[in-house]
Amino acid sequence: MTLGRLTVDPRHWQIAALAGLTAYGLFGLGFDTTPARAGLVLVSALATQWAFSRLARVRFDPRSALISALSLCLLLRASATWLLPATAFVTVASKFVIRLRDKHVFNPTNFGLVAMALATGQVWTSPGQWGSAVFFAFLMACLGILVVHRAVRSDVTCAFLACYVAGIGARALWLGDPLAIPLHQLQSGALLLFSFFMISDPRTTPDARAGRILFGALVAAGALYVQFRLYRPGGPLLALFFLSPLVPVLDRLMPGSRYVWKGDSHATPAAPRERALGPAVG
Repeated sequence: MTLGRLTVDPRHWQIAALAGLTAYGLFGLGFDTTPARAGLVLVSALATQWAFSRLARVRFDPRSALISALSLCLLLRASATWLLPATAFVTVASKFVIRLRDKHVFNPTNFGLVAMALATGQVWTSPGQWGSAVFFAFLMACLGILVVHRAVRSDVTCAFLACYVAGIGARALWLGDPLAIPLHQLQSGALLLFSFFMISDPRTTPDARAGRILFGALVAAGALYVQFRLYRPGGPLLALFFLSPLVPVLDRLMPGSRYVWKGDSHATPAAPRERALGPAVG
């Protein structure tokens, strides 16, 4: 793989940012998990990607699975060890199984976390409070990825964050809260991961820009409702999970160009046998 291809594909930058944060969190910040558990998640996700690639007769590409696995390492917590590989399996398998018109319906990491939490009651997400220095360093890295690679769908991220921050701020003003309270609510590692690595996933967002902006605003409204009306944690995750089925509707109402990863060496027409067995999955 050439240096040019490495820098063109935004997934490589995402993997580098997530891997760096995961390593620093495990060995420098003392995350409430262990290297062994993180390794189990990584191996399980890659093994699932390999197995389903073989079944679908498509080339094994670890990049998307790595992004999902590293996100799980940062967010996923469970009461039993077996739930970690189970969640990794559900996460990656959803890319191959839950599809509509050759497009993912759910963001894989979001689906794995929420589906397993609802199904078992023994899976939850870490709030991701990393401290101010690490939070702002990762924020700068995320913003840098969006600036360098506009393909990461900065429009849906900006729409979500603008509406979510506005909602948090308006609520604080309405209640007369000091500025420190909404700032603390927004200083969450989980919110960064959601905004820059989940809702911005090019393969699960609406094809048209207008659709992406509307979708980001709807998810923000849903997140605020879950957090401040239903009083449940993980508002953004739950809102994205339940609103993702709207994406095919938005694609029908506001058609746009389907996204293809830049620098993807196997984004070529499938062989006749592969087409008969199912579409390529990236």
